[in-house]
Amino acid sequence: MDTMRQHSETVQTPPDPTVSSHGSDDQKERYRIVTENLSVFFDGKAAIRDVSMAIRTNRVTAIIGPSGCGKSTFLRALNRLHEIQPNARVEGRIMLDGENIMNLDPTLVRRRIGMVFQKPNPFPGMSIFDNVVAGLRFNGIRKRSLLEEVAEEALRRAALWEEVKDRLRAPATSLSGGQQQRLCIARALAIEPEVLLMDEPTSALDPIATAKIEELIYELKRTYTIVIVTHNMQQAARVSDYTAFMYLGELIEFDKTRNIFTNPSKRQTEEYITGRFG
Repeated sequence: MDTMRQHSETVQTPPDPTVSSHGSDDQKERYRIVTENLSVFFDGKAAIRDVSMAIRTNRVTAIIGPSGCGKSTFLRALNRLHEIQPNARVEGRIMLDGENIMNLDPTLVRRRIGMVFQKPNPFPGMSIFDNVVAGLRFNGIRKRSLLEEVAEEALRRAALWEEVKDRLRAPATSLSGGQQQRLCIARALAIEPEVLLMDEPTSALDPIATAKIEELIYELKRTYTIVIVTHNMQQAARVSDYTAFMYLGELIEFDKTRNIFTNPSKRQTEEYITGRFG
Protein backbone atom coordinates (compact mmCIF):
# COMPACT_ATOMS: atom_id res chain seq x y z
CA MET A 1 0.00 0.00 0.00
CA ASP A 2 1.20 3.48 -0.89
CA THR A 3 2.69 5.44 2.01
CA MET A 4 0.24 8.30 1.52
CA ARG A 5 -2.64 5.83 1.36
CA GLN A 6 -1.56 4.68 4.81
CA HIS A 7 -1.53 8.27 5.99
CA SER A 8 -4.98 8.87 4.57
CA GLU A 9 -6.11 6.21 7.05
CA THR A 10 -4.26 7.78 10.00
CA VAL A 11 -3.89 11.45 9.21
CA GLN A 12 -3.07 12.32 12.81
CA THR A 13 0.41 10.78 12.34
CA PRO A 14 2.32 12.60 9.60
CA PRO A 15 5.43 11.06 8.08
CA ASP A 16 8.98 12.14 8.71
CA PRO A 17 9.11 15.77 7.54
CA THR A 18 12.34 15.35 5.59
CA VAL A 19 12.45 12.18 3.52
CA SER A 20 10.25 9.24 2.70
CA SER A 21 10.15 6.55 0.06
CA HIS A 22 6.79 5.55 -1.32
CA GLY A 23 4.93 4.04 -4.22
CA SER A 24 5.90 1.50 -6.81
CA ASP A 25 8.62 3.74 -8.27
CA ASP A 26 10.42 3.51 -4.91
CA GLN A 27 11.82 7.02 -5.20
CA LYS A 28 12.61 9.24 -2.27
CA GLU A 29 10.84 12.57 -2.03
CA ARG A 30 11.26 15.42 0.38
CA TYR A 31 8.44 16.97 2.37
CA ARG A 32 8.46 20.76 2.20
CA ILE A 33 5.55 21.41 4.59
CA VAL A 34 4.15 19.15 7.29
CA THR A 35 1.16 20.18 9.40
CA GLU A 36 0.63 18.42 12.71
CA ASN A 37 -2.81 18.55 14.35
CA LEU A 38 -3.46 21.95 12.83
CA SER A 39 -6.65 23.63 14.06
CA VAL A 40 -7.94 27.13 13.36
CA PHE A 41 -10.63 28.83 15.43
CA PHE A 42 -12.66 31.97 14.76
CA ASP A 43 -14.40 33.45 17.81
CA GLY A 44 -13.71 30.15 19.57
CA LYS A 45 -15.40 28.01 16.90
CA ALA A 46 -13.24 25.52 15.01
CA ALA A 47 -13.02 26.09 11.25
CA ILE A 48 -10.57 23.21 10.78
CA ARG A 49 -9.67 20.53 13.31
CA ASP A 50 -6.54 18.42 13.73
CA VAL A 51 -5.40 18.52 10.11
CA SER A 52 -2.14 16.61 9.65
CA MET A 53 -0.74 16.59 6.14
CA ALA A 54 2.68 16.14 4.49
CA ILE A 55 3.16 18.26 1.36
CA ARG A 56 5.90 17.09 -0.98
CA THR A 57 8.57 19.32 -2.49
CA ASN A 58 8.17 20.26 -6.17
CA ARG A 59 4.75 18.69 -6.39
CA VAL A 60 1.29 20.21 -6.79
CA THR A 61 -1.08 19.41 -3.94
CA ALA A 62 -4.76 20.20 -4.51
CA ILE A 63 -7.25 20.78 -1.71
CA ILE A 64 -10.83 19.95 -2.67
CA GLY A 65 -14.16 19.83 -0.85
CA PRO A 66 -17.52 21.59 -0.72
CA SER A 67 -17.87 25.28 0.14
CA GLY A 68 -17.23 26.01 3.79
CA CYS A 69 -15.24 22.83 4.44
CA GLY A 70 -12.06 24.65 5.52
CA LYS A 71 -9.98 24.57 2.31
CA SER A 72 -9.07 28.26 2.26
CA THR A 73 -8.73 28.36 6.04
CA PHE A 74 -6.12 25.61 5.84
CA LEU A 75 -4.30 27.34 2.98
CA ARG A 76 -4.14 30.71 4.73
CA ALA A 77 -2.81 29.07 7.88
CA LEU A 78 0.23 27.90 5.94
CA ASN A 79 1.66 31.42 5.76
CA ARG A 80 0.08 32.74 8.95
CA LEU A 81 -2.42 35.06 7.31
CA HIS A 82 -4.94 34.39 10.08
CA GLU A 83 -2.79 36.39 12.48
CA ILE A 84 -4.10 39.61 10.95
CA GLN A 85 -7.59 38.67 12.22
CA PRO A 86 -8.05 39.45 15.93
CA ASN A 87 -10.73 36.79 16.40
CA ALA A 88 -8.57 33.95 15.02
CA ARG A 89 -6.57 31.36 16.95
CA VAL A 90 -4.26 28.71 15.49
CA GLU A 91 -3.20 25.51 17.27
CA GLY A 92 -0.83 22.75 16.21
CA ARG A 93 2.40 22.89 14.27
CA ILE A 94 3.28 23.91 10.71
CA MET A 95 6.73 22.66 9.79
CA LEU A 96 8.58 24.23 6.86
CA ASP A 97 11.70 22.21 6.05
CA GLY A 98 11.55 20.82 9.59
CA GLU A 99 11.20 24.21 11.31
CA ASN A 100 8.00 25.32 13.05
CA ILE A 101 6.88 28.52 11.28
CA MET A 102 4.89 29.53 14.35
CA ASN A 103 8.26 30.39 15.92
CA LEU A 104 9.44 32.53 13.00
CA ASP A 105 8.91 36.17 12.04
CA PRO A 106 5.63 36.16 10.05
CA THR A 107 7.15 38.55 7.48
CA LEU A 108 9.91 36.02 6.81
CA VAL A 109 7.33 33.24 6.59
CA ARG A 110 5.38 35.13 3.93
CA ARG A 111 8.54 35.68 1.91
CA ARG A 112 9.19 31.92 1.91
CA ILE A 113 5.54 30.99 1.34
CA GLY A 114 3.92 33.19 -1.31
CA MET A 115 0.19 33.57 -1.91
CA VAL A 116 -2.02 34.11 -4.96
CA PHE A 117 -5.65 34.90 -4.25
CA GLN A 118 -8.95 34.01 -5.88
CA LYS A 119 -9.43 37.30 -7.69
CA PRO A 120 -6.54 39.11 -9.37
CA ASN A 121 -5.45 41.92 -7.07
CA PRO A 122 -2.83 44.10 -8.77
CA PHE A 123 -1.98 47.13 -6.69
CA PRO A 124 -4.08 50.01 -8.06
CA GLY A 125 -2.36 53.14 -9.29
CA MET A 126 0.85 51.21 -9.97
CA SER A 127 2.44 50.10 -13.22
CA ILE A 128 3.02 46.52 -14.31
CA PHE A 129 6.70 46.87 -13.40
CA ASP A 130 6.03 48.46 -10.01
CA ASN A 131 3.58 45.69 -9.14
CA VAL A 132 6.14 42.98 -9.81
CA VAL A 133 8.90 44.58 -7.73
CA ALA A 134 6.69 45.86 -4.90
CA GLY A 135 7.83 43.11 -2.53
CA LEU A 136 11.49 43.75 -3.22
CA ARG A 137 11.10 47.47 -2.58
CA PHE A 138 9.25 46.69 0.65
CA ASN A 139 12.30 44.71 1.71
CA GLY A 140 14.63 47.61 0.99
CA ILE A 141 15.93 46.73 -2.47
CA ARG A 142 16.36 49.89 -4.54
CA LYS A 143 19.05 49.09 -7.14
CA ARG A 144 17.40 49.74 -10.50
CA SER A 145 19.34 47.16 -12.48
CA LEU A 146 18.50 44.44 -9.96
CA LEU A 147 14.82 45.35 -9.92
CA GLU A 148 14.71 45.22 -13.72
CA GLU A 149 16.47 41.84 -13.77
CA VAL A 150 14.13 40.34 -11.18
CA ALA A 151 11.03 41.78 -12.86
CA GLU A 152 11.93 40.26 -16.22
CA GLU A 153 12.73 36.87 -14.70
CA ALA A 154 9.51 36.82 -12.66
CA LEU A 155 7.40 37.84 -15.66
CA ARG A 156 9.07 35.16 -17.78
CA ARG A 157 8.36 32.53 -15.16
CA ALA A 158 4.75 33.69 -15.07
CA ALA A 159 4.58 33.37 -18.88
CA LEU A 160 3.72 37.07 -19.20
CA TRP A 161 6.96 38.75 -20.36
CA GLU A 162 6.33 38.55 -24.09
CA GLU A 163 2.89 40.12 -23.65
CA VAL A 164 3.96 43.08 -21.51
CA LYS A 165 7.67 43.74 -22.17
CA ASP A 166 6.89 46.82 -24.28
CA ARG A 167 4.46 48.38 -21.83
CA LEU A 168 5.92 47.83 -18.38
CA ARG A 169 4.98 51.41 -17.43
CA ALA A 170 1.31 50.87 -18.28
CA PRO A 171 -1.15 50.57 -15.37
CA ALA A 172 -1.46 47.00 -14.13
CA THR A 173 -5.23 47.40 -14.25
CA SER A 174 -5.02 47.80 -18.05
CA LEU A 175 -4.31 44.08 -18.36
CA SER A 176 -6.97 41.45 -18.95
CA GLY A 177 -8.20 39.35 -16.04
CA GLY A 178 -6.00 36.40 -16.96
CA GLN A 179 -2.98 38.64 -17.44
CA GLN A 180 -3.63 40.31 -14.09
CA GLN A 181 -3.64 36.92 -12.38
CA ARG A 182 -0.34 35.98 -14.03
CA LEU A 183 0.98 39.38 -12.94
CA CYS A 184 0.03 38.53 -9.36
CA ILE A 185 1.86 35.22 -9.75
CA ALA A 186 4.91 37.10 -11.04
CA ARG A 187 4.71 39.44 -8.04
CA ALA A 188 4.69 36.44 -5.71
CA LEU A 189 7.61 34.81 -7.55
CA ALA A 190 9.74 37.98 -7.49
CA ILE A 191 10.54 37.51 -3.81
CA GLU A 192 11.75 33.95 -4.52
CA PRO A 193 9.46 31.90 -2.29
CA GLU A 194 9.92 28.19 -1.70
CA VAL A 195 6.19 27.50 -1.65
CA LEU A 196 3.39 29.03 -3.71
CA LEU A 197 -0.16 28.94 -2.33
CA MET A 198 -3.03 29.45 -4.77
CA ASP A 199 -6.58 30.02 -3.53
CA GLU A 200 -8.90 29.20 -6.45
CA PRO A 201 -6.67 31.17 -8.83
CA THR A 202 -8.82 30.58 -11.93
CA SER A 203 -12.35 30.86 -10.56
CA ALA A 204 -12.75 34.40 -11.95
CA LEU A 205 -11.18 33.61 -15.33
CA ASP A 206 -12.47 32.44 -18.69
CA PRO A 207 -11.52 28.99 -20.06
CA ILE A 208 -8.64 30.28 -22.19
CA ALA A 209 -7.06 32.18 -19.30
CA THR A 210 -7.69 29.20 -17.03
CA ALA A 211 -5.80 26.90 -19.41
CA LYS A 212 -2.82 29.29 -19.40
CA ILE A 213 -2.72 29.32 -15.58
CA GLU A 214 -2.92 25.52 -15.49
CA GLU A 215 -0.05 25.23 -17.97
CA LEU A 216 1.90 27.68 -15.83
CA ILE A 217 1.30 25.63 -12.68
CA TYR A 218 2.70 22.57 -14.44
CA GLU A 219 5.86 24.49 -15.35
CA LEU A 220 6.29 26.16 -11.96
CA LYS A 221 6.34 22.93 -9.97
CA ARG A 222 9.83 22.28 -11.35
CA THR A 223 11.01 25.10 -9.10
CA TYR A 224 8.31 25.55 -6.47
CA THR A 225 6.14 23.50 -4.16
CA ILE A 226 2.54 24.42 -4.98
CA VAL A 227 -0.64 24.05 -2.93
CA ILE A 228 -3.85 24.94 -4.74
CA VAL A 229 -7.38 25.19 -3.42
CA THR A 230 -9.93 24.54 -6.14
CA HIS A 231 -13.66 23.93 -6.32
CA ASN A 232 -13.12 22.42 -9.77
CA MET A 233 -12.45 18.69 -9.42
CA GLN A 234 -11.49 18.39 -13.09
CA GLN A 235 -8.84 21.04 -12.51
CA ALA A 236 -7.51 19.19 -9.47
CA ALA A 237 -7.29 16.02 -11.55
CA ARG A 238 -5.45 17.86 -14.34
CA VAL A 239 -2.86 19.85 -12.41
CA SER A 240 -2.10 18.07 -9.14
CA ASP A 241 0.09 15.18 -8.08
CA TYR A 242 -1.62 14.77 -4.70
CA THR A 243 -5.13 15.65 -3.59
CA ALA A 244 -6.61 16.23 -0.13
CA PHE A 245 -10.36 16.01 0.39
CA MET A 246 -11.72 18.09 3.28
CA TYR A 247 -15.21 18.05 4.74
CA LEU A 248 -16.67 19.98 7.67
CA GLY A 249 -13.26 21.20 8.75
CA GLU A 250 -11.60 17.79 8.76
CA LEU A 251 -9.15 16.07 6.43
CA ILE A 252 -11.02 13.02 5.19
CA GLU A 253 -8.48 11.60 2.75
CA PHE A 254 -5.10 12.52 1.27
CA ASP A 255 -3.47 10.48 -1.45
CA LYS A 256 -2.04 10.53 -4.94
CA THR A 257 -4.49 12.32 -7.19
CA ARG A 258 -5.07 9.29 -9.40
CA ASN A 259 -6.04 7.24 -6.33
CA ILE A 260 -8.40 9.90 -5.02
CA PHE A 261 -10.23 10.11 -8.34
CA THR A 262 -10.21 6.45 -9.36
CA ASN A 263 -10.00 4.43 -6.15
CA PRO A 264 -10.70 6.51 -3.01
CA SER A 265 -10.47 4.64 0.26
CA LYS A 266 -13.15 6.65 2.06
CA ARG A 267 -16.87 6.52 1.33
CA GLN A 268 -17.26 10.29 1.81
CA THR A 269 -14.55 10.94 -0.78
CA GLU A 270 -16.21 8.67 -3.31
CA GLU A 271 -19.60 10.29 -2.75
CA TYR A 272 -18.13 13.76 -3.25
CA ILE A 273 -16.13 12.78 -6.34
CA THR A 274 -19.19 11.16 -7.92
CA GLY A 275 -21.35 14.21 -7.22
CA ARG A 276 -23.66 12.72 -4.60
CA PHE A 277 -23.16 15.78 -2.40
CA GLY A 278 -21.32 19.09 -2.34
